[in-house]
Amino acid sequence: MTENPAFPPPNEPAGTEERTADVLPFPLKKDTTPPPAPELPAAGEVKPGEWEAELSDTDDPETEGLAEGAPVDPPREVYPPSVAEWMEAREKARLPVLPDWVKLPDQRKAVRRWAVRHYSTVAGYHAVRLPCIYTPKLLAYTPRGAWRWSTAVGRWVFDAEGRGLRLAAVAAEDAGEYLKLSRQRNDRVRLRGIVAAVGGFVGLVAVLTLYFMAPSWLVLLSVATLATALGLSGAPADRPLIDRAKVTFRKRKLSSDIVVRAHDAANLTTKDQSIAFPRPIGRDGDGWRVVVDLPYGKTFEDAVKAHARLASGMDIAPTQLFLDKDETSGRRVSYWIADRDPLAVPAGRTPLLGATRVDFWKPFPWGVDERGNPVMASMLWLSLLVGAVPRQGKTFSARTIALAAALDPYVRLIVFDGKASPDWRAFTKVAHRIGFGIVPRNGIDPVEHLINALMELKADVEDRYHRLSELPLHICPEGKLTPEISRDRKLNMPLTLVVVDEVQEYLQHPVHGKTVLELLVYLARVAPAVGVSVMNSTQKPDDTACPSVLRDQHQARFSLRVGSWQVSDVVLGAGSYSEGLDASKLLKSHKGVGLCKGMTDDSGIVRTYLADGRDADTVLTRARTLREDEGTLTGDAVGETTSVRGADAILGDVAAVLGRREDKVWSETIVDRLAELNPDAYGEWAALEGRAKADQLAAALKPYGIKTDQVWGKTDTGKGANRRGIERQHIIDAITERNKKRAAK
Repeated sequence: MTENPAFPPPNEPAGTEERTADVLPFPLKKDTTPPPAPELPAAGEVKPGEWEAELSDTDDPETEGLAEGAPVDPPREVYPPSVAEWMEAREKARLPVLPDWVKLPDQRKAVRRWAVRHYSTVAGYHAVRLPCIYTPKLLAYTPRGAWRWSTAVGRWVFDAEGRGLRLAAVAAEDAGEYLKLSRQRNDRVRLRGIVAAVGGFVGLVAVLTLYFMAPSWLVLLSVATLATALGLSGAPADRPLIDRAKVTFRKRKLSSDIVVRAHDAANLTTKDQSIAFPRPIGRDGDGWRVVVDLPYGKTFEDAVKAHARLASGMDIAPTQLFLDKDETSGRRVSYWIADRDPLAVPAGRTPLLGATRVDFWKPFPWGVDERGNPVMASMLWLSLLVGAVPRQGKTFSARTIALAAALDPYVRLIVFDGKASPDWRAFTKVAHRIGFGIVPRNGIDPVEHLINALMELKADVEDRYHRLSELPLHICPEGKLTPEISRDRKLNMPLTLVVVDEVQEYLQHPVHGKTVLELLVYLARVAPAVGVSVMNSTQKPDDTACPSVLRDQHQARFSLRVGSWQVSDVVLGAGSYSEGLDASKLLKSHKGVGLCKGMTDDSGIVRTYLADGRDADTVLTRARTLREDEGTLTGDAVGETTSVRGADAILGDVAAVLGRREDKVWSETIVDRLAELNPDAYGEWAALEGRAKADQLAAALKPYGIKTDQVWGKTDTGKGANRRGIERQHIIDAITERNKKRAAK
């Protein structure tokens, strides 16, 4: 996806703590480095325009007379598309002269950051320990070191290493061998004694010279050097003078031996075959990129299953190892080994804080991937399901998308929160329709308010389909919504985002649950094509709380941490686990981190940006100002309370427009009368076509068990006809039942 130019560069990810965790076996976005192309004929072997002719030629005299089924060497490349594409493939197969970390500024920055972090850590580690640990240990080990040096010199001068041979000659009573060894020892001792005496004399002179003639700093440096040498030689083998800096894997160079060892430990090699490296190991951002060819018969799925053993063989945490599938070969796997657990590093505050406005027709910043690269989201033409266990950042992840929509003054927002938390309260500044919880307050039933809003939206969607098909070609060339149409206030077809957080609370409502389900299924399936996107989030994605008939309508899925791989499969879609996507492997420390599938061609990890309560309020205050300036503030945000009338108000209104002697009335007649009774509430219904009017009234009365059947009546000309309508008695029965329930409460 392309970046939205309305945004500044994303913030630097905050936090540098290293984390370790359990297995995280899922692939990320595909490796963008092109694989080596298959071996093709060299340039010039085939002339342009002759490739296809050569392969399709069946009049080759060398093949005439061959028996049917006779073995014939197959062509090296079967039906390539064109010479131009063949040459392009050869160009892509060439490895770059300079590695990416030399050519690309962001790669150079990552390598430079790694080197500074590495060497500064090592230097700081030893600098802190030098005065308080290393110096006392040095003084303690110096006498032992002096003794070891003097002993070693004495053994060298007196030829102690030959003593064993001389004793062996004595034991064997070999006088000739003993005399030979003795003469050799005497010669060595004589020469080495002279060397030792001269060396001692020179050393004594040097010490006296330093003491009497050299400056004090040189004397101290010499003493420190001598003491350090003696201390190092006197240190015990199990307790060396200088400790090793606590350098983790990310501070060590990854080698092919380590990678081979990891595959051996993971049982991904055989006795006859090991792995192969089609390209060199190299740095890739804040980690290493390794591409391997598994032995024949081993697949990417085998590598996914062995994820934990691979990480152990590389001596890293499983959350530092990421697998990418290569489409060119079933046995080729690309690994990205992070320097640290990237999912435990927060993505930082949302760039929306610095954005003046957003064009919702273009991708907007949602977070970063495991490598810190920006992830741009788009809600056009799709619906999104967000699932997670509580307190993993589900609401904040969804709210970031809604904040981006709020900053586009031409996007209509409909927001309902089933748990009535403070997370969505600030959206009252901009939302066209908004509601909280399922308990009536201040005379308003939020569930009925939701039904009214969804029915209103359903009618709008149906109307959009008709109007888009009727617009002139110079306005709507392909019969689809365009940015110009969505921003034309006269046409009244703005982009719309429907957000239902904790949707299971509404779906499990004892009275209206089925109606909410039917309306959401319809909108999630049909509405995105005309610019109405639906985003549902839930912490209970099972069939009871959130039926599959609704889940399956979402083209995009986003799963933060869940309890098991089965639940992950429910959120991301059946078969996701077999693809290596398992959100249950995410840790509690991975707040706001999830697997995204269906928003783009690739499935990947998203570390969503954070917008806390204050940040959300800041963004929404700016969004309200934008909408006021553009004149697009509508609905509940400006106090238009027509839609907050109780859902059962329709019963009283229908009863009011029925004549005393009218037992059965056509639906379109009822809608026209309702529009005259209350234009604010039913004016849009009256503007619909005849059949659409009947559908709208049927949807409004369905929650109360009232069906619209065929009713006989007469037109204005007096001609009889059968049309959809209602019976007066059904309305009376529904009102009676409603009153009984209210009295019982």
